[in-house]
Amino acid sequence: MVAAIIQARMGSTRLPGKVLMDINGKPLVQRVIDRVKYATLVDKIILATTLDRSDNKLADLGKAMNVDLFRGSRDDVLDRYYQVANTFGVDVIARITADCPLIDPSIIDQAITTFLDGDYDYVSTAYPDASFPDGLDVCIFSICTLEKAWKEALMPSEREHVTPYIWKNPRIFRTKNIKHTEDLSAMRWTVDEESDLEFVREVYHSLDDNTGSMFYMSEILDLINKHPEILKINQGIERNKGYHISLKEDKQI
Repeated sequence: MVAAIIQARMGSTRLPGKVLMDINGKPLVQRVIDRVKYATLVDKIILATTLDRSDNKLADLGKAMNVDLFRGSRDDVLDRYYQVANTFGVDVIARITADCPLIDPSIIDQAITTFLDGDYDYVSTAYPDASFPDGLDVCIFSICTLEKAWKEALMPSEREHVTPYIWKNPRIFRTKNIKHTEDLSAMRWTVDEESDLEFVREVYHSLDDNTGSMFYMSEILDLINKHPEILKINQGIERNKGYHISLKEDKQI
């Protein structure tokens, strides 16, 4: 079974409550779930949140959207993923984060196909090198790979961000980095700051008609080519800032 596990919580340090903030009439996390549902190779979608009371509303939304729900550790997200996978009998995990409301289902399918057709432990569009816009990140790995990382990863950054132990150890794991034909990694389509939210809202305002139809990376790029000024809305924000903060915690051990 291939499951997309979407990690989400209300307690973001930079933009608290962002996962339930409105994007053209729907909460951000609902936009993520709606888009993942278009991935044809995903058998199950699981919303993985925390046991904190602050995440009760998030859990209620997941139930209302008819996706499976799991609640686990707040800070040890690697453990949360491992417990999710075991609880639901998942064989292959597609890791999705709830701050990516422009995630492209065709790229999710591409990553899953690459994983299933190849001899890999881990396939990613972002690590160790990124060429897609920030916000289209997807990682695919097996339950065996996840279990090994769960048992062996020790650093805070490896527990909080799930996959660093895997992609930092290419001698242990067989990894594949999917490259886009053009380096678009400078584009920022994720939501960590208020300006990110403004950018995503602008994209949805231009491309989404709320009829359930889907728009993809190519259409967003067409929009940006026609209106390059919208890229200025959230330019200059560091990519993967949360991970870099975790690396500082590693040094304190």
